[in-house]
Parts: sequence; structure tokens; C-alpha cells
Amino acid sequence: MQGSEHHCSFLGKYGRCQDTAEPGSRFCFWHDPDVDKTGDEVKARLETRAETGRPMEGFILRKANLDNIDLVNHSGGNPYQLVNCDLSRASLCNGHFYRVDLSGSRLLKANLANANLHRANLEGCNLLGVNLKNSLLDHVHWGDKLYQEREAAANPDNAGALFEEAEESARNIRRHCENLGMMRVAGRFYYQERVFHRLQMPKYSRQRMLSYLVDKISGYGESPLRVVFFSMALILFCSFIYLFTGIQDGDSVVRFSQNLELVQNLRYWLDCLYFSVVTFTTLGYGDLTPLGLSRMVAACEAFTGSFSLALFVVLFVKKTIR
Repeated sequence: MQGSEHHCSFLGKYGRCQDTAEPGSRFCFWHDPDVDKTGDEVKARLETRAETGRPMEGFILRKANLDNIDLVNHSGGNPYQLVNCDLSRASLCNGHFYRVDLSGSRLLKANLANANLHRANLEGCNLLGVNLKNSLLDHVHWGDKLYQEREAAANPDNAGALFEEAEESARNIRRHCENLGMMRVAGRFYYQERVFHRLQMPKYSRQRMLSYLVDKISGYGESPLRVVFFSMALILFCSFIYLFTGIQDGDSVVRFSQNLELVQNLRYWLDCLYFSVVTFTTLGYGDLTPLGLSRMVAACEAFTGSFSLALFVVLFVKKTIR
């Protein structure tokens, strides 16, 4: 029998596993799904394996007892990589994972209570039901999308259930970040939580459309800048309506006309823009007044403006006191 036949058959993005296969198996201790890894010796073996510096990819560590494990590279080299691993229901309490790359790993209902995840990479991890109580989560790299969110894009037939799981995962992370005072990160996951909740609603339903509108106007209360951009867009939009429907300026009417020169129409638009601003802010100087259809538009703009200004103040204060 050739020596190469004793090597593990696992093949991942880092190449073929170089560990020795278990007797009677094609896989090594770490990749063999039939090997019991719940023993107390697994933690020490994993720490020793990490010290080799070789990537730990695709390890099957379901229900493993890894309490107090130290996977920090104290030599100052590259962080250890525990990627695309199955750590479902594993106990990782008080573990040290500073800068550890856990990307793509399955952490379903894993216990990471009191663990140090400072600067760890959790991109693409399945974080459904993970216990992060009292964990250090500073500067964790969560990735742009949660695991279930990516899966929903690839499996539209099962998108509803996946978005429900994504909402639960986002809520769980948000709560733990709030407890740690990490309000910026908590705000990000609160926004994702609301988006996932909306995506579970029936398409074109009134609730979903209303939720979408709240998202675009204020980012579910997490983006004061969206209120500013919405206000500016509304002011510009209404200014063009006033330009074509007309507003009263003393004894004359300000209205677009093809018979007028471009410069004059531009001046009229600037007058309408000014009128739109004072209407939106409910200043109402009285030098310009709406005509005909413009009256209804002005009333709606004034109502929306007073609401938008109050909303901006609330969101701005909310962001500031964080």
C-alpha cells in the first residue's frame, strides 16, 4: 500500500488534507463524521493541530467539548483558520478566538458564552441560535450578508423559511450587541431584522409596501440621512408640480410656458423651488400663494414636511445619544 493512500480524502479550497486517515476510513480524525469527538481530549488535540499553521478546513466537530480552547496564534503569525467547519451544538465557552478565521462555519446553537471573539471573522457563518452571552464582539467581521440571506437568494422556493431564520439570527446578534453597548452594530442588525421580516410578507401586500416605504424614508429609524434625501427629493418634485400648475406672485402668475425664454422659465422654477421649501418647512411667508391644483399639493407637502422634520430630529437625537 502506498503512503499516499493513508492520507485523508477530504478536498477543500486549500487543497487536500494532509492528515493521516483513520484505520478503516477514507478520512482523518477531523473529517470523519463517524468518529466521536465529544471527549475531553479533543480540545488539546485541536490546539496542537492549530499550532502546525495548516488551515483547519471542513472539520466536523458537532457537539464537541471545546470549553476554554485557545486558538490564538501567540507566535504573532497569521491567525489560525477554522473555516467551513461544522461546530453545531459545540461547547466553546470561555474560548479564545482573537482574530481567528471562522468564516463559513456552521455555529448552529453553538455555545460561545464568555468567549473572546475580538476581531474574529464570522463571515458566512450559520449563527442561528448561537449563544453569545457575555462574549467579546468588538470589531467582529460579520460579512455583508447573513448565511440564510445568501441561501435564500440561491433557493427562492425556500426563501420564506430562510428569511425567518435570518430574522432570528439578526435579532439574537442585535440583542447581544445592545447589552455590550455596541449600538452602531446593533443598529445595523436591527435594520436587517426589519428587512427580513418584510421579506416574509406576501408580495404586493399593503403591509409589505408600507414597510418598504418606511425603509426608504428612514431605514427603519436607523438612517437620518435618508430622511434628508427624501425631503430634498420631495421639495424638488413639488417645485416642478408648482411650475406646471402655477402659483400666484402678487398680480402675476408664475407658470411654465413654451412661449417664454429658457432663462425666464428657469427663474420661474427658482421661484417655485423657493415656494416648495417654505411650504415644506411650514414657514409660509405669504409672498407666494398656490393656485388651483397647487393648493392640494402644497397642503400635502406641508403635512409631509412637518412629519419629516420631526422624524429627522428624533432620529438625529437617537443617533447622537448613542
